[in-house]
Amino acid sequence: METQLAVIGGGPGGYAAAFLAADLGMEVTLIEQEPRLGGVCLLRGCIPSKALLHVAKVLAEAEHLQPWGVHFPKPTVDLAALRQQKEKIISTLSGGLKQIASRRKVDRIEARAAFLDNHTLQLEPVSDRSPPEDRLRFAHCIVATGSRPLLPKTLQGTGDRVWDSTAALELLEIPKTLLVVGGGYIGLEMGAVYAALGSRVTVVEMTDGLLPGVDRDLVRPLQKRLETLFEAILLRTQVTALTDRGDHVEVVLQSTDGQTHSQAFDRVLAAVGRRPNTENLGLERTKVQLTEQGFIQGDAQRRTAEPTIYAIGDVAGQPMLAHKAAREGKVAVEAIAGRPVEFRPRAIPAVVFTDPEIAWVGLTETEAHVQSRRIETAVFPWAASGRALSMGRTEGMTKWIVDPETERVLGCGIVGAGAGDLIGEAALAVELGCHLEDVAETIHPHPTLCETLSLAAEVYYGTATDLYKPRKKSI
Repeated sequence: METQLAVIGGGPGGYAAAFLAADLGMEVTLIEQEPRLGGVCLLRGCIPSKALLHVAKVLAEAEHLQPWGVHFPKPTVDLAALRQQKEKIISTLSGGLKQIASRRKVDRIEARAAFLDNHTLQLEPVSDRSPPEDRLRFAHCIVATGSRPLLPKTLQGTGDRVWDSTAALELLEIPKTLLVVGGGYIGLEMGAVYAALGSRVTVVEMTDGLLPGVDRDLVRPLQKRLETLFEAILLRTQVTALTDRGDHVEVVLQSTDGQTHSQAFDRVLAAVGRRPNTENLGLERTKVQLTEQGFIQGDAQRRTAEPTIYAIGDVAGQPMLAHKAAREGKVAVEAIAGRPVEFRPRAIPAVVFTDPEIAWVGLTETEAHVQSRRIETAVFPWAASGRALSMGRTEGMTKWIVDPETERVLGCGIVGAGAGDLIGEAALAVELGCHLEDVAETIHPHPTLCETLSLAAEVYYGTATDLYKPRKKSI
C-alpha cells in the first residue's frame, strides 16, 4: 500500500492532523491499533475522568446547598449504570470521529505500525479487521502514539489490587479504602471521584505540597477542600514497599525524616506520571533522535531529524495535553503542505478538574521566582464577587502576572468553580500579548465569574470598584 501521509495514532493529535491533511487534499492513512478512534484522552483519560468528575461535582453541590436550608438524603450509587453512562459518552464521541473520518475520506487501518525505513511502515495485524497487506509506503509520516501511565518499581508485580489511571476509570468497584500514590492532577482528580463515591482516600506525595510546580496560592483553596474530602494527605512521604495480602494491600510509608509505618488498603492507585510510547516503533531504523526521557526530538514544525517523519503530542515532549497535541498536529500538516508555520505558542493552558478547579496559562509566579524575573501580580479574591457569593463559592481567586515595565500580560492563574472555562480568555490575552489595561477596559457581564478577570486587572491599577486595594509594587 502507498499513501501521501501516514499518521500513527488516532488520539487528539493524530486525528486532528489526519482531518486537516484530508481537508488540504492529501491522501491520508490513519493507523490505530484500537478499534475506536480517540486515543487515551477519549477512551481512557480526559473524557471519562471528566464525566466521573461531573458526578462528583453534582454530589458536592448538593452539600453546598445545606447552608441554604436545602437537604438531600444520602445518595446511592448504581455502579453499573454509572459505567454504562460513561461508556455511552465515549461511544458517542468515538462514533462521531469515525463518521467524520469517513466523510473526509481518511483511510483507517487497524494495526500496529513500526518503521522499516524512512519511507516504509511494517503493519502488524491486531484483529480480523487488519489489512492483508503488511507494508505501507509513505511520503511523510506523523508519529502520534501518545503516552501510558508510569508504574514505579515499588508498585510493580503486585497484582490487580494496584491500579493505574486506566484501571481506575474502569469503575469495577468502589473500594472502602484507596491509597493514591502521587499528588499531581491525575491522582487528585481520581481521588476526588472515588471519595465522592464513598471510598476513604489517602494521598501520599513525596514533595512538600500537592500539585508540585503550581503556584501555592492557587493550590491552597483546593487543599483545604481536599483535607475535608480525603481521609488523609501525607506530604513528604513515599511508598517504600507494598505486599498483596489477598484481601488487602499492605503498604509501607516512609516520611522524609526517616519514620516508617505500614497501613492496609483495599486498592492502590499509582498516579506518578506518564511515559511516551516510543518503544517498538522501529525508530532505530531511522534518523529520529530521542531525549533521555524517551521523547522524540523535533523542530518548530514538529519535524524530526528524519525529514520525512514528524512527531506530535505526548511523544514530542511536555506538556502532555490533548489541546497541545491537536495544535501540533495541525502545525505538522501545514508544514508538510509547505506553509510557513511554527509551533511556538506563548500560551498553553492547563486545568486541574477538581472541585474547586485550578487553571493557569503563560508564566506562573513560581516560574518567575525560579527565573529571578521581575513581575507584578494583581489578585481579585472571589469573596468580593457577587456571583461567587450567590453560588456559595467564595474560596476562589483570579490572578494576573504582569510585566511591570510594559504592563503586558504574561500569565494568569485561577482557582475556583469553573476555572477551566474561564482560562480561555486569559490564554487569548497572553497569546496576543495584550496589555492588562485592555482586559480592564473590556466590559464583562455582571454578575459573572468571568468578570473577575477584568476586576483583577482593575486591582492592578487600584481602580477596582468592589475592592479597595492600592496598586501593588513590583516583586
